[in-house]
Amino acid sequence: MIAIGADHGGYKLKEEIKKYLDEIGIEFKDFGTNNEERTDYPIYAKLVAEECEKGILLCKSGCGMTIVANKFKEVRAGLVKTEEEARFAKADDNINILVLAGRDTKTEDAIKILRMWLGTEFKNGRYQERIDMIEKIEKENMK
Repeated sequence: MIAIGADHGGYKLKEEIKKYLDEIGIEFKDFGTNNEERTDYPIYAKLVAEECEKGILLCKSGCGMTIVANKFKEVRAGLVKTEEEARFAKADDNINILVLAGRDTKTEDAIKILRMWLGTEFKNGRYQERIDMIEKIEKENMK
């Protein structure tokens, strides 16, 4: 299951992504927002980061959602703007929350990015060693 959340700046793109997830048969849970009225991105980033092992977050720039999500243990959120970035972010860094910029990402590009992220396998090996280092840093610095 994929958790998905957006503020007002990512709402429209979130709705398009939900349609795509329905089309390909991937179960998701929508944590809001449910309209384009102004709201605060930390609310939705927190809900998604706490809920699932895999998620998608959207706000106007993507930066705010990325910052908040990465405050949670075992979250590796990455702001991704291209298919190639999606491939590297998953294969090398094993991001488990995909963050998209609602303002700058066209629906067709978002679908390509999402498809790449979902279809890419984590490389393991030396890349897992880096994830282990990240987890060690989390344990030392996050209470």
